[in-house]
Amino acid sequence: QVQLVESGGGLVQPGGSLRLSCAVSGTLFSNLAMGWYRQAPGKQRELVADRTRSGYTNYVDSVKGRFTISRDNAKNTVYLQMNSLKPEDTAVYHCNAKDFWGRVYWGQGTQVTVSS
Repeated sequence: QVQLVESGGGLVQPGGSLRLSCAVSGTLFSNLAMGWYRQAPGKQRELVADRTRSGYTNYVDSVKGRFTISRDNAKNTVYLQMNSLKPEDTAVYHCNAKDFWGRVYWGQGTQVTVSS
């Protein structure tokens, strides 16, 4: 069973930082393209950042220069480092994985709240 277990969400002040983690089990990690999505109440879900198996990264314009997606193959874990956080970053963040055969997997979601 493929599982994505997220951690690292919480409450942070504007300008602060958080690092989200997504630990993957049950499949070959090297075959996965990984991503982070977010959805705020009343808003559409959007892709925040993703990283292909080849290492290509992509970010939504609003987080470029502030967020970094990375992966630690030894730990089968993907991270989203979030710096200079803004109130508009407040959302539920979900880890996402897509394997070589097109199957999609989701984490349970973790709440990120940016507020003073």
